[in-house]
Amino acid sequence: MNKADTREPIQTDAVIIGAGPVGLFAVFELGLLDLKAHVIDILPKPGGQCAELYPEKPIYDIPGWPVITGEGLVEKLLAQIKPFSPHFHLGERVEGLARQKDGGFRLATDNGTVIEAKVVVVAAGGGSFESKKPPLAGIEDYEGKSVFYLVRRIEDFRGKRVVVAGGGDSALDWTLNLAPVAKSLTLLHRRDQFRAAPDSVLKMKALASEGKITFELGQLHALEGADGKLARVIARREDKSTFPLEADALLPFFGLTMKLGPVANWGLKLADGLIAVDTAKFQTSVPGIFAIGDINTYPGKLKLILCGFHEAALMAQAAAHVVDPGRRIVFQYTTTSTSLHKKLGVS
Repeated sequence: MNKADTREPIQTDAVIIGAGPVGLFAVFELGLLDLKAHVIDILPKPGGQCAELYPEKPIYDIPGWPVITGEGLVEKLLAQIKPFSPHFHLGERVEGLARQKDGGFRLATDNGTVIEAKVVVVAAGGGSFESKKPPLAGIEDYEGKSVFYLVRRIEDFRGKRVVVAGGGDSALDWTLNLAPVAKSLTLLHRRDQFRAAPDSVLKMKALASEGKITFELGQLHALEGADGKLARVIARREDKSTFPLEADALLPFFGLTMKLGPVANWGLKLADGLIAVDTAKFQTSVPGIFAIGDINTYPGKLKLILCGFHEAALMAQAAAHVVDPGRRIVFQYTTTSTSLHKKLGVS
């Protein structure tokens, strides 16, 4: 029994693993059928790839939107599912899944959350996101103690000497968010050009010019400390010379990789590293577990967000029969159904 099993289980109809666009739309489709959902994602905010990897990148194939950014799409989806009050468990990874005697499922996360649900919906994109680790000798000794790839609580860094490494949105966002609470904050990047939103870059440079943070050109070279506690980060300049940065915490943001993760051990039928599903229900080889979006595969599969939305709609219809086998479902259109209007708050 792991630490997750010591908490009182949360009871719900459905658990959605993945808070990307397809996972968020699944909340909507399930909500229309009165199914309550909890959403788990390893990232610290909803949005999946759209929010983390290309928030400013334009998307041109979302129906009704000639162009919309990844971040804009996520904002619209969050507004759309607001009437259904989904519960998010962010910064958590599903580590265990077990079938219950009543046919439902029990899930446990690495943060100690335990959820019992009638259906599980895997909407994890290409798999679970894992942070790219810098190739530093002995970094494993510091991970979780003074080297962090995610920020779960800003207060954990209050009064500390923080070094943030990277030049993307995550690095700039956390530089701006942690600057007011850290004793000192240094942003380390190999060049004076950034992949982050221009507004964030301007704000960072303003803080640097005011002396509220320090910006250094260079790359991570080594870590110095003892018993998992950092004393300093050694950085390397382009000319190969090195210099120390006093630090209590290092936050390296070098992007994400995607792996199938623990899902691969759940006994689901896989094909080419993806989850095989039918095209009527988008159910996996295990009854009650569904897979939608880029993580599934079937003949004719297209890895498009709009296809994931279609899969979510059919999945929800099938999931409703699993949650309540005797229920008679009357198909309704949101344009004309007064009951759906009430659920959406537009009556």
